[in-house]
Amino acid sequence: MKKKSQFARLSGQDKTLLMIGYILLGLFVLAIIVPMLYIVIASFMDPITLQNSGISFDFSKWTTTAYERVISNAQIWVGFKNAVIYSLVFTVVSVFITLLAAYPMSRVDFKGRKFFNVIFMITMFFGGGLIPTYLLVTGLGLKDSMWAIILPGAFSVWNMIIARTYYQGVPQELREAAEVDGASEVTYFFKILLPVCLPLIAVLALWQFVAMWNSYFDAMIYLNDAAKQPLQLVLRSILIQNQPESGMIADMQSTAQRAQLAELLKYATIIISSLPLLVMYPFFQKYFDAGIMAGSVKG
Repeated sequence: MKKKSQFARLSGQDKTLLMIGYILLGLFVLAIIVPMLYIVIASFMDPITLQNSGISFDFSKWTTTAYERVISNAQIWVGFKNAVIYSLVFTVVSVFITLLAAYPMSRVDFKGRKFFNVIFMITMFFGGGLIPTYLLVTGLGLKDSMWAIILPGAFSVWNMIIARTYYQGVPQELREAAEVDGASEVTYFFKILLPVCLPLIAVLALWQFVAMWNSYFDAMIYLNDAAKQPLQLVLRSILIQNQPESGMIADMQSTAQRAQLAELLKYATIIISSLPLLVMYPFFQKYFDAGIMAGSVKG
């Protein structure tokens, strides 16, 4: 006798609820995929055809002009290099500080644990504001430097809570065995605990890298030198202010041609700026589910 599938064994209400969930999930996926496909195709379209006829799958009307102009622009590469450096340094600094701060907070024998928990929680609801932060950064001499956009947001209380919860899920016997072998707190933390927490580290690193990669406001406030500005500020001028770099459209004579090419450059810059995240995510995916779930089960 042929066994019934798991779906066939469900009740009518469960089947209906499951089908509604599948439909909603499918609509959600379409809402993500359709704009992505539109941007990818539009970035290869001839600007005149795109403006007059919209998306076309006639490959004879496709062009790589936008990518050639974006790639040949020096400011794009300067911003790209700065964005990579800022994101990598921010990720290392932020994850290291978070892991260090979470360790004592995970220890039940740490005196003052409740007091610091309250202090940390307060900062999640109240902040100093833009003006006091600007005055502090300026007073410390960090303005127009890389550290002005890295240090103020390097510590995340939410990430600390995730890390603290993950630490609490590590078997206590591991620490007791380390103490029996004469390992100090530093030795236990760096040589025993951190290797066990690779999924957590991967998740925190991915979060922080993406956060810094997509950030532009702090750079806009604190960085005046164009040579230090990240890619996001270049994209902001192209996407929001509709002001592409002059070298990208300098050879266009008419205003209409410049406007058409500027529109095409928007799509190309979106694709190029998204490539690092698309490339790195598959390498972190195997750690992602394990890291976030293990850090969210125990309170």
